[in-house]
Amino acid sequence: MQYDYLIVGAGLFGSVFAYEMKKAGRTCMVIDRRDHIAGNIYTEDVNGIHVHRYGAHIFHTSDTEVWEYVQQFARFNNFVNSPVARYGKELYNLPFNMNTFSRMWGIQTPAEAMEIIERQRAEAKVENPQNLEEQALSLVGRDVYEKLIKGYTEKQWGRDCTELPAFIIKRLPLRFIYDNNYFNDPYQGIPVGGYTKIVEKMLEGTPVKLGVDFRKAVREEEGAGFVMGDDRFAKVLYTGMIDEFFDECYGPLEYRSLRFETEELPEVDNYQGNAVVNYTEREVPFTRIIEHKYFEFGKDSETGEPIKGTVITREYPAAWEKGMEPYYPVNNDRNDAVYEKYRSLAEKKRSVIFGGRLGMYRYYDMDKVIRAALDTVKEELG
Repeated sequence: MQYDYLIVGAGLFGSVFAYEMKKAGRTCMVIDRRDHIAGNIYTEDVNGIHVHRYGAHIFHTSDTEVWEYVQQFARFNNFVNSPVARYGKELYNLPFNMNTFSRMWGIQTPAEAMEIIERQRAEAKVENPQNLEEQALSLVGRDVYEKLIKGYTEKQWGRDCTELPAFIIKRLPLRFIYDNNYFNDPYQGIPVGGYTKIVEKMLEGTPVKLGVDFRKAVREEEGAGFVMGDDRFAKVLYTGMIDEFFDECYGPLEYRSLRFETEELPEVDNYQGNAVVNYTEREVPFTRIIEHKYFEFGKDSETGEPIKGTVITREYPAAWEKGMEPYYPVNNDRNDAVYEKYRSLAEKKRSVIFGGRLGMYRYYDMDKVIRAALDTVKEELG
């Protein structure tokens, strides 16, 4: 059968593209090498709890068009992301706000907090930050850096802050108000019933094949486009790793990976009292614990009844190696220079569109993924 597009990756980018192209009368097939759709936003039902298998995903955006777009696929609750940071036995609210400063220094007013931070910034005597540690000290002072940034960041990147480039944290927002809402965006929430249902609706009526590796199953033929078995495709939307597509001809790009350790606790109704708790000491091997039921306020999304038991996930950063899932592109000068070479190759592949965080080698929040996919559709349809 002849299709207009083979879409490689059943994540958010590929699914939005498939949905829009089907609306426009184009034919698509979607493949994914995982055994499920929805990519990293995949949620699975465990005893009535919608578990985010690949880490916490909180939808937030300032893009009104994108917010209205996702409403057609799900009803969103009014969840507000208000994580807690744990340093030893001390608990702090995030983002850095007056609740954080009051807990840290026993002060009550913004003026007191500003005075302490300004004094510590001056004591750091950093005029031209050469690494992440110096950059952080010049922005927030030693107390906030030592307790809430240093260990967490070193775990995330697998390196000391003195070895990380300063540009990783161009700014660290400080709020001198009592506000624990992590995001500044006006729209925020979690889809009732989980994210997988959104992608299911997007892919309704589009053939999907799971457990299929593009590199092993698909070949490009002169004059025939791309071929997979008996199916032929005029063009490919590729959302996998761009360096892998080109057989790493310019060398591999760097990624960071994650490992998730999920535990069902049927006898525990409330493990930590919050959806997300960050562990900021480097000695604690995981960066955070997610208690999934609190993304939907601990209640069954259909009945509204409190859910008995709970499910938690510990999240461990890891160095990426072949065969592991690449979660975060490492956008430093070296990698960005290598990516530019791959991007130049990609521009010459008229029959292939590269999209998503791996195809474009950049970290995207969910709303930015949707925006990029919609923009790609517009460009493709002219």
